[in-house]
Amino acid sequence: MAISIPDFSRASVVVAGDVMLDQYLFGSTGRISPEAPVPVVHIAETDDRPGGAANVAVNLAALGTETSLLGVVGDDESARVLETVLGEQGIHCGFNRVSDRPTITKTRVQSRGQQLIRLDRENVAELSDGRLTSDLEGHLPAAGAVVLSDYGKGALTDVTRMIADCREAGVPVFVDPKGNNFDKYAGATLITPNQSEFEAVAGVPDNDDDLVARGFAMLERLELEALLITRSEKGMLLLESGAEPVFLSTQAREVYDVTGAGDTVIATLAAAVAAGQGFKEAAALANIAAGLVVRKIGVATVTPAEIRMALHQRGQGGRGLLAEDELLTLVAEAKGRNERVVMTNGCFDILHAGHVAYLEEAKSLGDRLIVAVNDDASVRELKGPDRPINGLDDRMLVLAGLAAVDWVVPFSEDTPERLIANVLPDVLVKGGDYEVKDIAGGRDVLANGGEVRVLVFRDGHSTTRIIDRLRGA
Repeated sequence: MAISIPDFSRASVVVAGDVMLDQYLFGSTGRISPEAPVPVVHIAETDDRPGGAANVAVNLAALGTETSLLGVVGDDESARVLETVLGEQGIHCGFNRVSDRPTITKTRVQSRGQQLIRLDRENVAELSDGRLTSDLEGHLPAAGAVVLSDYGKGALTDVTRMIADCREAGVPVFVDPKGNNFDKYAGATLITPNQSEFEAVAGVPDNDDDLVARGFAMLERLELEALLITRSEKGMLLLESGAEPVFLSTQAREVYDVTGAGDTVIATLAAAVAAGQGFKEAAALANIAAGLVVRKIGVATVTPAEIRMALHQRGQGGRGLLAEDELLTLVAEAKGRNERVVMTNGCFDILHAGHVAYLEEAKSLGDRLIVAVNDDASVRELKGPDRPINGLDDRMLVLAGLAAVDWVVPFSEDTPERLIANVLPDVLVKGGDYEVKDIAGGRDVLANGGEVRVLVFRDGHSTTRIIDRLRGA
């Protein structure tokens, strides 16, 4: 199946559900309290993270989607913290403040990589005044999709009415369900139970064929358009009315933390559909996003650049073509994993065997290879008015197709010095007859503790020679 990344910025998604604040307290511990046999933790760092439905919204915002979040919070400091954190990420918050219940807050105390205790502050009670339903109705005219994030904390008491309002407005509605009564989600566009949640309602299947049969029975009974069952290490199963079942293999190579993975799945799925994709392609994209997020510690998000890189590594999708801001994000993450980043640059007008050998040698010096490519105007400045032969997009696409190349980024200046100073690769490579001191960006790399290497191009290969031969033919 061909997988592509849509323009998420064209999508508008509304999230409604149980909003939470996840507080993390980090510190060291070296003694036991004299008051009780418990460790004393000296708090050195705190981290406030949106949780529950708020984490779905954060995942949508990380994809670049216009995101609105509706929920119920207390009239307290946790609500103010949530609004601040979410606002910084461009999320429009439409919170109902109530005085008789606190903002749901989960506080985790961690020391030396271990969670010592979790403190929950909540008052689980169903809301029956219809305010959240009314708020959602007001957002539907501008919504491309709606996500109802049910954590069983009472915000979605009127979920059946919410679904009906979405369907009447012609807006696809995606539900992350909770509990063993899925009847209240009848009429939703798609629901995303994990396998345990599905089995609690539909029974334990004997095999995959039985799983599919039970899934289609649920699809028909609840009048859903599609059902996505997440199956942990087994991947996902997408069932769509009138279509063959689609088993999606897990994309996770390493699993560090599955916290919030379901939020990433439904956020990516809804954003992709709102941006114009079908269920099958959107589910495949969500599967890739889930495989990326479980490699991160704690509640986390995935960016389009990360998805694009994952597709590139599989030989699919957007190849490795990046804007500068996307590149800087990926470089920071690569360095965080102690990967050695190599960078080179050039026009690469007509790619030939000399280029390929050079780039393979450059990649051998590290784990990731960045190729910075002169845009068309800067090539004309360097090579003359008849160049380039191939436009920037074509040159970048061909480079991205090489196995040795991880990321390709354009630059418009005469030299890539500014770009290199921002990236600060571990190794800067240049091909040809250069002195290290004359290589653009070399001083910045050396000052940062990196290396600058000069590689020799393979004899008998050059773009100019190829062009001369063609002109003489």
